[in-house]
Amino acid sequence: QVQLVESGGGLVQPGGSLRLSCAASGFTLDYYAIGWFRQAPGKEREGVSCIASSDGSTYYADSVKGRFTISRDNAKNTVYLQMNNLKPEDTAVYYCNVVTLLGNYWGQGTQVTVSS
Repeated sequence: QVQLVESGGGLVQPGGSLRLSCAASGFTLDYYAIGWFRQAPGKEREGVSCIASSDGSTYYADSVKGRFTISRDNAKNTVYLQMNNLKPEDTAVYYCNVVTLLGNYWGQGTQVTVSS
């Protein structure tokens, strides 16, 4: 059974940092690209970053480029999103996602609130 569990969200002041984790189970992380998405109140879900399975290449939305870093630890079956220099507009629920042959899977999300 494929499962993704996000953690690491919280309340942080502008300019602060958080590291989100996405713990995967039920499949081998090595073989799949993993994406981070976010959804702010009243807005559509948007892609933030993803990391490839093959060569570890990464993608970032323009809004987070230079501030966020995605990484993976295949031994721990976990993907991370290091978020630095956070801004109020980063406030959202953050989700990780994987598409396998069996389906499209999402975690339950973790809330990130950037506010002074």
